[in-house]
Amino acid sequence: MLQTILEWLERELIYLWYYCDILCRQLLPFYLIGTLLGSLISVFAKVKIQHLFAKTRLSHLGVLSFIPAALLGFASPICMYGTLPLAAACCEKGVRQDTLACFMTASVLLNPQLIAYSAALGPLPFALRLGSCFLMALVAGLLVRYCYKNREFFAFSGFYEQHNRDTHPNVLLRYIKNVGRNLKVTAPYFIAGIVIAALFTIHQPQDDFADLFGKDNGLGVLFAATLGVPLYMCGGGTIPILIAWLASGMSLGSATAFMLSGPATKITNLAALKAVLGVKHFVYYLIYVIVFALFTGLAVNTLFSLMH
Repeated sequence: MLQTILEWLERELIYLWYYCDILCRQLLPFYLIGTLLGSLISVFAKVKIQHLFAKTRLSHLGVLSFIPAALLGFASPICMYGTLPLAAACCEKGVRQDTLACFMTASVLLNPQLIAYSAALGPLPFALRLGSCFLMALVAGLLVRYCYKNREFFAFSGFYEQHNRDTHPNVLLRYIKNVGRNLKVTAPYFIAGIVIAALFTIHQPQDDFADLFGKDNGLGVLFAATLGVPLYMCGGGTIPILIAWLASGMSLGSATAFMLSGPATKITNLAALKAVLGVKHFVYYLIYVIVFALFTGLAVNTLFSLMH
């Protein structure tokens, strides 16, 4: 009996090492590039991005001003707890709340590091992630613009600019310290994602997964949209899991739904957003995230079914 258990454990470890090694070779370059890029922007361009966003109120483009707001949200390397004080400061300077909604949604969904990580998914899933996140940010801005034209949507009282930790006089050391902080935060999630993806590849029956999340199963898109709420971790940890799921038959629509609902309902993001939205608007936000992710996923599956 003991011999059987030891043999099973040995096989399990061999398989686990094999698949972890494959995933690491595939993803590690994207992870490192994303970390270095995120720190580069954080140290040398964060303040410029903040100033550019504050100036979006000077634009007379109407709803077209959402485009630069969303792009600046994607370019911002700060977390939601850093985004809220920035949004509060911009609100005091006269930036419209619909523009803030667009910027904050974009900032929740993507950042430079996650964009670099997501390139590992392949050209098509990568393009779908960028496009659907951009559209979700624009629609959020439009909803706030037309549904809360003369009413307040955010309550920023109590939020102040956070202390900037990138202040070392030596520029190189400032950058190295930022990279170190990024690795300290994201590396555990990245490793956990690799291990989970390897275990999934070893044990999950591929046919069963394809039946649940395949392109012809609309229920799979709903599951993927709602699965992102409790299961989403750091973006770097989610990429290897998504790669394993796509290889096992997950449709692009289901993957898109997960990529939208996951970061938008990440626990740390939700805790911060609830503080500025209040209970009612927070519930509206959750409904918006799930509904948008669901319909976008279904639209992606329908589009590719028609194309094929």
